[in-house]
Amino acid sequence: MDKPAPGDGQVLVRINACAICASDLHFLRGGEKMVELSRELGGPYASLDLEKKVVLGHEFVGEIVEYGPNSRESIKVGARVVAVPVIMNSGGQSVIGFDNNYPGGFSEYAVLDEKFILEVPEGVDDDAAALVEPLAVGIEHARSGEPSVDDVAVVVGCGAIGLGVIAGLKLTGVTAIVAVDFSESRRRLALEMGATLAIDPRERSPYEAIPELDGRRTTIVYECVGVKGLLNEIINSVGYNTKIVMGGYSMAAEEIYIFTAQNKHLKVYFASGETPDDMSLALKSIADGTTDVRPWLAPRRIGLSGLKQALESSTESSAPIRTIVDPLLP
Repeated sequence: MDKPAPGDGQVLVRINACAICASDLHFLRGGEKMVELSRELGGPYASLDLEKKVVLGHEFVGEIVEYGPNSRESIKVGARVVAVPVIMNSGGQSVIGFDNNYPGGFSEYAVLDEKFILEVPEGVDDDAAALVEPLAVGIEHARSGEPSVDDVAVVVGCGAIGLGVIAGLKLTGVTAIVAVDFSESRRRLALEMGATLAIDPRERSPYEAIPELDGRRTTIVYECVGVKGLLNEIINSVGYNTKIVMGGYSMAAEEIYIFTAQNKHLKVYFASGETPDDMSLALKSIADGTTDVRPWLAPRRIGLSGLKQALESSTESSAPIRTIVDPLLP
């Protein structure tokens, strides 16, 4: 592909590192459905042409090479930056890595929207900087449920989203956090991120009174799995006045019993992508050591030749939370 050129208010960066996200695999397996639903119901992928080239990768860090016309140039050329992976244009918005015109972080270069870039401090290395974006998503999901310090939060699913939610809840002062996952290794990671308790749902229900929390029950549930039927299971299991945040990524139609949700006075929130403020908080918490994302990382980086296998195994419970790709490596 040709080297991209930055337009008005845009910046060209050379990619240093890009993390693999499970949504990259979802796109490879269900891109047609993503485009179809966006065209039918509205969404950022409506203009995507799957007959043309697409370069994935939206969790990246890169060095500024040059600015396009009419830019503020508030960060010096050569500085490292991360960004919300979105380009604002006259047609709305384009998602970097899911757009024919804006290649993602698995390429050598990417064009970013100058409004959404943040300079990476010297003390944060490239691998950690590549995790700012997924951590920011978890922070956004955490605050979407409007949690209070008195909440008992149950986080279902301890992949990157769930771990990011746990980190986000800690940042907002929530101290009673119950992590739920089938995988023992991911439950351990959840405890490292700040969960109070980690539960295997095959052994006990996280929705009953919790002895370790003085018999308190959950007041807010974060669904971070994206499996059809799980929302209805949560609705049927929780107590009165519980809040439910849907953060798991799913394109399957969901059936729920509204009768049950109404009788329990439940509230359901739908989490979305991160904002610049979420990115800023994520970067700050990594830089000052409040949030340690190093346990998310695979032991070593890979090059493009290892990308296919790493993508295919990325949703397995034994896979690392994030594998870093260096697009300059073979």
